[in-house]
Amino acid sequence: MAQQVIQLDQEKLSCSICLDLLKEPVTIPCGHSYCMSCIKTCWDEGDQKKTHSCPQCRQSFTPRPALVKNIMFAELVEEVKKANRSTSPDHFYAGPGDVACDFCTGRKLKAFKSCLVCLASYCEQHLQPHYDVGPLKKHMLVEATSKLLENICSHHNEVMKIFCRTDQQCICYLCSMDEHKGHDTVSAVAERAEKQTELGVSRYKIQRRIQDREKDVKVLQQEVEAINISSDEAVNPSRLLVAYFHVIKVTI
Repeated sequence: MAQQVIQLDQEKLSCSICLDLLKEPVTIPCGHSYCMSCIKTCWDEGDQKKTHSCPQCRQSFTPRPALVKNIMFAELVEEVKKANRSTSPDHFYAGPGDVACDFCTGRKLKAFKSCLVCLASYCEQHLQPHYDVGPLKKHMLVEATSKLLENICSHHNEVMKIFCRTDQQCICYLCSMDEHKGHDTVSAVAERAEKQTELGVSRYKIQRRIQDREKDVKVLQQEVEAINISSDEAVNPSRLLVAYFHVIKVTI
């Protein structure tokens, strides 16, 4: 549906002379719109015959109308260009810095998810079996990442789903029964959730400290302003007194 709307807008915003999207669109008195360069070239040729007409409806204009850029059409053209870029197939292909689908042949699409069990990344199309096939539904999917091997235990080649609090590192279930046996361990998911909670509390405390410091600074600024005002009030009477004695001295 979106593609149809974009196509419709593109047709309406195309120049009937060059058949491309309007460039510097201008609307002539009859209501039709053209690229400024296209209608200008057309009318430059008509200068010799002293006739200037609309290429579509053939309405003639005398004298030659001034061409003024149609701001609204120009903005609509830019919106259509942006929409075309966002829906272009190139938008979905993997580029430099993107995680590519491991199962695409030829030009690869961007990966949507990575599987910690398969150790592969999938675009939305190739990921679908992980939602439909029973055994694959149990696989652990994460946001597409190019660092899949960092989640795999280098000793046992298993996914590291456990966090060892004793040694502060992620381990696999075989590690928990071997060199980390008897250690304080929790699931990596639980540890991540706890760390995120602690991080939120720390962030809140830091924000409170910043707010308290801002209040202290504001109070100090008010005190400084009050001192300056008091100083001015103390100095002004002295100046008046000196001026008064000066006047008396001059008079005498």
